[in-house]
Amino acid sequence: MPPTRTHTQRRSAPLKITRIETFAVPPRWLLCRVETDEGIVGWGEPVVEGRAATVRTAVHELAELLVGQDPSRIEDHWQVMTKGSFYRGGPVLSSAVAGLDQALWDIAGKRFGVPVHVLLGGPVRDRVRAYSWVGGDEPAEVADAITAQVEAGFTAVKMNACGRMNRLATTRDIDDLVGRAAAAREVLGADRDFAVDFHGRFTVANARKVLPHLAPFNPLFAEEVVLPEYTPLLADLVAGSPVPLATGERLYSRTDALPALQAGVAVLQPDLSHAGGISEVRRIAALAETFDVPVAPHCPLGPVSLASSLQIAFSTPNFLIQEQSIGIHYNQGAEVLDYVVDAEVFRFHDGCFLRPTAPGLGIEVDEKAVRAADNSTPDWRGPVWRHPDGSFAEW
Repeated sequence: MPPTRTHTQRRSAPLKITRIETFAVPPRWLLCRVETDEGIVGWGEPVVEGRAATVRTAVHELAELLVGQDPSRIEDHWQVMTKGSFYRGGPVLSSAVAGLDQALWDIAGKRFGVPVHVLLGGPVRDRVRAYSWVGGDEPAEVADAITAQVEAGFTAVKMNACGRMNRLATTRDIDDLVGRAAAAREVLGADRDFAVDFHGRFTVANARKVLPHLAPFNPLFAEEVVLPEYTPLLADLVAGSPVPLATGERLYSRTDALPALQAGVAVLQPDLSHAGGISEVRRIAALAETFDVPVAPHCPLGPVSLASSLQIAFSTPNFLIQEQSIGIHYNQGAEVLDYVVDAEVFRFHDGCFLRPTAPGLGIEVDEKAVRAADNSTPDWRGPVWRHPDGSFAEW
């Protein structure tokens, strides 16, 4: 008998992209579906939270560059989508590119029958540590929420540092922040970790004032202590902070990430649905490695973004820990697992994800559920916060 030919041997002409669709689904996510002429389908998650409709338009504009093309030319498509127009970058375009890039990698993995992390050079670990978000404003609420996560097997959690914050923290502000940190450490003990997310709500001076108060509780890191536009000021904060500083969810490229790395941040947090997708995040991770900085992919999003993050996590030497939003307190109206056929790939084992072995991104999107949910709720919007004097406050 003649040897069995592979898919690529059977086909003389390359695959072609025939259709690109988008789906706005609860609670605030946007998914894209890229179909080929042989029926291989790739999924991506291109979204800016609160601007899903804007990104959706950008995806369909970029689709004009892809339909009719060979999906295997992933790098060439990335170059054209990111550099093929006079105006480049920013969250909307980078997120649109990110979702399409994820889908192209998904197609490639499915075409060759291997997970994306194999195409990226193969696994460097067999399990990935994850952390879970906890809510709660009062120390008792924080303690109860963290206890539930510890009982679920997690060895790390992340929580908000504060709500709306005065431009310079009052004694009460600092006491509240310290109370939550103390409650977290008491529950977690000496062998587990917590991270604190500042969400860019602090001025540089306020961050400098507050960070020493957190040091006795040894947080894993303090995230986005100031807004990304103040990245040039990070070096002084890093030098004076007794707590490791992390940033990256609002940095959309290697060139955005470079100043943060040069400033000496301890952890870089690129987002697979914002920072140009798998193609760019793997390069951001390699850049971070040259600064001896680990990456912790930002991912408070849906199933395709998480699946893409895991492909990076399993193939990246300088990976630290994975964010995920399964069961997160602000997922209302839908859950990560609602849009996958088999949730086993996202099952936790002692607070870790095991290495996915299915081809592509490693998940099967429940297309029926996605189509049914499309446009079923208004586009989510972030809150508008103000200080007591009426001036705008970061949220």
